[in-house]
Amino acid sequence: MAHTKAAGSTKLGRDSQPQYLGIKLFAGEPANAGSIIVRQRGTKFMPGKNVRRGSDDTIYSIIKGIVKFTNKKVTSFTGHQKMKKVVNVVAAK
Repeated sequence: MAHTKAAGSTKLGRDSQPQYLGIKLFAGEPANAGSIIVRQRGTKFMPGKNVRRGSDDTIYSIIKGIVKFTNKKVTSFTGHQKMKKVVNVVAAK
């Protein structure tokens, strides 16, 4: 006699929730203080003016303004120059 069901439930099939990473506010869009601009793992985007980086590398605005993306040359720990993407928030006039 069989001890398991013939076509029973599987032990697989559990799946984790998606992380919902990426850019939340694009260039030219208004941002309020505390609004999330980029959700990321690691520092693909670096914080610039009026922007801070959270403990999970999330970039958020600290003032009300317009989101702006720029490129900046950054020196790495090996001394090499590298282009990095920087997120800024410019105060709205």
